[in-house]
Amino acid sequence: MRPLKSLLLSPLCFAAAACGGGPAPSVGPAPAPAPADAPYDLLIRNGMIVDGTGSPWVRGDVAIRGDRIAAVGLLRTAQARDTLDATGLVISPGWIDMLGHSEYPLLGDGRAISKITQGITSEITGEVTSVVPVNANTLRELGQDDVPWRDLDGYFRALEAARPAINLGTFVTVGSVRRYVMGDADRAPTPVELDTMRALVAAAMEDGAMGLSSGLIYAPASYASTEEVIELARVAAAYGGGYASHMRSEGDRLVEAVNEAIRIGETAGTWVQIHHLKASGRPNWGKMPQAVGAIDAARARGVDVTADQYPYPASGTGLDAIIPNWAHAGGTDSLLARLADPATRARLRAELTAGGAETNIGTSAGGPSGVMIAGVTVDSLRRYQGMRLTEMAAARGQEVVDAVFDLLLADRAETSAIYFSMSEEDIEYAMRQPWVMVGIDAGARAADSTVSGKPHPRAYGSFPRILCRYVRERGVITLPDAIRRFTSLPAQRVGLDDRGVIKEGMYADFTIFDPNTVCDRATFEEPVQVSEGIVHVIVNGVPVLRDGTPTDARPGRALRRGGTR
Repeated sequence: MRPLKSLLLSPLCFAAAACGGGPAPSVGPAPAPAPADAPYDLLIRNGMIVDGTGSPWVRGDVAIRGDRIAAVGLLRTAQARDTLDATGLVISPGWIDMLGHSEYPLLGDGRAISKITQGITSEITGEVTSVVPVNANTLRELGQDDVPWRDLDGYFRALEAARPAINLGTFVTVGSVRRYVMGDADRAPTPVELDTMRALVAAAMEDGAMGLSSGLIYAPASYASTEEVIELARVAAAYGGGYASHMRSEGDRLVEAVNEAIRIGETAGTWVQIHHLKASGRPNWGKMPQAVGAIDAARARGVDVTADQYPYPASGTGLDAIIPNWAHAGGTDSLLARLADPATRARLRAELTAGGAETNIGTSAGGPSGVMIAGVTVDSLRRYQGMRLTEMAAARGQEVVDAVFDLLLADRAETSAIYFSMSEEDIEYAMRQPWVMVGIDAGARAADSTVSGKPHPRAYGSFPRILCRYVRERGVITLPDAIRRFTSLPAQRVGLDDRGVIKEGMYADFTIFDPNTVCDRATFEEPVQVSEGIVHVIVNGVPVLRDGTPTDARPGRALRRGGTR
């Protein structure tokens, strides 16, 4: 998904005072631990501990001192300054979202309501674009004049000053380093340009990036050859980082795209993470076993390939994804100029209506009736939010193709859309694979009247939906295995060695929920609804959700690969 620029960047606040949150916490050395015989800071009593390893639950208590787990077991005589009763509840490690887009939202609203209310305590971001590198080229496409950082360490300082409720780490992306060096040019880099891009990846890795990521369906990364991406992935690999990818195709050439991702990681000598694994478009339904087979074959020969998914039969991205790739060259301003130019518009119209039909508009969703307008940035266009493209065109008295062009022009190509393009059978097949984790592909949001439009329900309900629909109701996977996919598997993937498992000495991130009632409430029609059954959420030893209510505590931290600073 390419997140909306306006959603991510308005408003920004980089210091706690600007966000109304009081003084920023120190990011220096942690205080000395309390004596071992001192009372614990927090004691979680009498829960069903599902430790994140895939093991069955056991009855027990968990004690926290500072930001770490101090003891696990039957702690009958333990004393603590604060206690949570977990009777009838599951105590799980905090859930890790392997694909979020909260790098900018957390700077403006650190509460992360849509994340904590579905049990997320940590997020990994940086898919299509990343917060670094920064220059006029990258800022222009974000619609931003400037940001108060120039490297990843500077961004992490701004993040911690903004006091987020959750932890966050990031990849550095092909799209951002390419745009920094080359703008949105549709060509191969020169040797000097490629060397500059290598240096930019190295700088981000030195500051703790998780690896290199690519959004190969989106310009300008879509203009990069496989060999170019391999060269950049080699740099990430040299620092112990991996390669993650929104692949070049998720539909007609799904298997070929899987094999390209595998080749990049295998040649670069590093692990591979395939983002939101799916078979998109009705003609491609049933291809999931072939995609899984390609991954299993790579794993059998020693290539470390894993994937993430979200549990919905619809994807979400910009409406401008409908426009052919060549028309995006040069960036947003160039795209808008082409849509406004009669000759170029006629060429685009011909491509999108080839054969006398408009099925080339929203092909993966079966045509324009399978695409819903999710969000716009211009007030006068808000009446179209929640409409299918066919309904929007009828309301405007236009053919669909012209209505889409005019909407993109009026909204400066910032319109988001939902594409109903996947089958439940493929979703379940992917979910059964032991190497698949969860990435919701959505940034942190509020859950009140300040949220406009019809955002994808995955933003509010992905993790509880798996526990409700796929564990409790349909038995696709077991509860211990679901928790493993939420916790230790993603932590292991990106090298968070001190998170993801309930064990003494680990960071105290917990999600405590009712296994009998946990469920999503967000729908495509009414998406801004928080999930139910998530009772307590603890980040770095501090409750951010207590008895189902946000506490407004903001103890989140930057996550750096391997703990680098």
